[in-house]
Order: sequence, then C-alpha cells, then structure tokens
Amino acid sequence: MKPPVPIVTIDGPSSSGKGTISRIVAARVGWHLLDSGALYRLVALGAALRNFDPDDVEQHVSVARTMKVQFGSVGDGQEQVLLEGQDVTRKIRTEEAGAGASRVAVWPAVRAALTDRQRAFAQPPGLVADGRDMGTVIFPDAQLKVFLTASAEERAQRRHKQLIEKGSAASLAALSREIAERDQRDMSRQVAPLKPAPDAHLLDSTGLSIEAVVERVLSLGRERGLWPKA
Repeated sequence: MKPPVPIVTIDGPSSSGKGTISRIVAARVGWHLLDSGALYRLVALGAALRNFDPDDVEQHVSVARTMKVQFGSVGDGQEQVLLEGQDVTRKIRTEEAGAGASRVAVWPAVRAALTDRQRAFAQPPGLVADGRDMGTVIFPDAQLKVFLTASAEERAQRRHKQLIEKGSAASLAALSREIAERDQRDMSRQVAPLKPAPDAHLLDSTGLSIEAVVERVLSLGRERGLWPKA
C-alpha cells in the first residue's frame, strides 16, 4: 500500500550532495524535509554534551528517545538546528560530528529508537527524506526513491571546498581516506546497510551541477504525478 502522505527518499553516501538536493527539492515543491543524518549527529552530540561514555549504547539510546530537536531556517533560508534549545547547526556539520554519527548509526538499538521519530516527519502535503536507509528501511513504500552518488574523488573535493569556505582547515588526502572508511562502515554494517533500494533510481552526480541534479529529481517527481508538471 502507498503511504497516505507522498514521500520522496534521497539516499546516498557521504558528501554525495543528497542534503543540498533534498533541501532545494523540498523548498521548490513546498514539502517537509527530514534530514535523518542530522538526527544521528544529534544523538552523538547530545551524548557528548551529557558527558556520556562514547561506547555506551544504552546511554545513546536514551538520548535518541528524549532529546528535544527542532529543524528550521533563518535569514535567507539557511538551515537551523536546535538541540535542547541550543543552536547546534555548525556543531553537527563538523567532520567530528559526522564520524560520531557513523559510529552510533551501527548500533541497532539507536536505529530502532529513531525509527518512529523519523516516520513522524511524514506530514501533508508531502515529505522529502534525506539519508542512507530512507528508501530501504524507514519509508520502503515511498512513491519515489533516488540513490544519489558521485565518485569518491569528487565527493572528497566537494567536502574539502565546503570546509575551506567555512574557514576550517582540511586535508584533501585525509578527507578522501575518511570518506572511504565511512563508506566501508556504512555499507558493511549489519543493520540497514547503505545500498540502493531495488526500485530506486540511481543518479550519479559526478560532473553535474546542483541545478542539473535538482531538475532531474523534479522531473522524476513530475513523471510520477507527485507535483504539477508546470
């Protein structure tokens, strides 16, 4: 059965551009947005702020169940993420936060604690869900599933450029290694490994502009009648 609320899932590996594409698509069609990766980053950050043991699964599960999270935007549409009322937008976008998210995401108990929370984001008029298992686990009946990827080299270069623009020091070689290691962790974990759903549309963004990828996703949605053709 199709879900009562139309859903588009955009999954893919680290730095594939799925977050940027999801935000733009959601804004263009006026749908809600779920940044599932941010939830895992918030669990890791929330545990750190509470001085929890980084290897204690149960403590992280308690954070996943009780943390107060708000997603929003400020100014010219830049994202804003609040954790327990504190603006943590910049904190959760660091490489350290990304590594923390990848670490806690392999724990089945944490993933289970966040499952219902993620599904609750499906509200009218529709949802664009960004993550790694949106189309395979969280929303298996989504009307449109996209698996977005790019070459490892291009993903490292994109991330390097983002960090430089934010004034953060970054080594391209180190980023390349980290992305390769994270890909391996995400693809080999026992629960909800990173992989395209059988019915996902594979979209390689290597060499493509952001607008070109956005238009392709919008076109796929129009083909399925999810939003007007005009």
